[in-house]
Amino acid sequence: MYDFIVTGGCGFIGSHFIELILKKGFRVLNIDKMTYVSWENIGFENHPHYSFLKADISEISNLPKCDYLINFAAESFVDNSIENSEEFFRSNVNGVHNLLEHIRMKAKFDRPLFFQVSTDEVYGDIIDGVFTEEDYLKPSNPYSATKAAAEQFVYAYNRTYGIDYIITRCSNNFGCRQYPEKLIPKVIMSALAGRSMTIHGDGSYVRSWVHVEDHCEAILALVESEKRNQVYNICSGDEASNLEVVNLIYERMNIEPKLQFVENRWGQDLRYAISTNKIEKDINWKSRFKLKETIDEVIKFYKDKYEKNS
Repeated sequence: MYDFIVTGGCGFIGSHFIELILKKGFRVLNIDKMTYVSWENIGFENHPHYSFLKADISEISNLPKCDYLINFAAESFVDNSIENSEEFFRSNVNGVHNLLEHIRMKAKFDRPLFFQVSTDEVYGDIIDGVFTEEDYLKPSNPYSATKAAAEQFVYAYNRTYGIDYIITRCSNNFGCRQYPEKLIPKVIMSALAGRSMTIHGDGSYVRSWVHVEDHCEAILALVESEKRNQVYNICSGDEASNLEVVNLIYERMNIEPKLQFVENRWGQDLRYAISTNKIEKDINWKSRFKLKETIDEVIKFYKDKYEKNS
């Protein structure tokens, strides 16, 4: 029996979570289908409390015993969802449904807590103010629509079958090991290679940023709390426009910006902003890291990786 089953644990956020819980002494099974964003050699592969199963969550036919199932597995790049949403529906909706079915079929005393890692994008955008966990979901693109749909299945399986859950909606993550299709690593790698960085529209749309380690610590704190069948926003309140983030990276790298402004993404969200009052009040969690204070270590990670592969 495992303490944790983590799905998508070779991805960016999932791998950081596995690192955290292994340090805490937990036994973990990682289920990952190893897509293009997965890391093959992270460093914990030979840990005595770590096991790995290569599998697609939408196809697994058996779910081993565990106390907690943390679902990170998802297709998450918005541009790809706009081009072809089928794989997003398969992973993000069918995959969640399959996991819930396996939990449902277990005896009630044998069911793990189901932890669905969602996104602040399910709310859509907001020009002023912030979204709370009680606000209406209005996703703007196929990716966020599949994440919102997955949440509805979680609610339904709680109401119908009594499956316990926690859902978290987190803002944009940053840190080491993020695949360079996402903004921050893409800027760094473009700068190192001397390529122009493409920016949608005028780059004025605003995102909130949270360090991946803060995100993982919040998830573990919620798991270890007595809170169940709740939704929590996770955010640092660290807002910046995409253009501000891009310019910050070029400034820290001491490289003259090479920017190419392109047509806006279809359905572009203008601003994401969420309240963390609930998680702060319920479990006394607050983020520790700020983007401007930690971006240099992220730059160093990708610079070392680039130089190693050059």
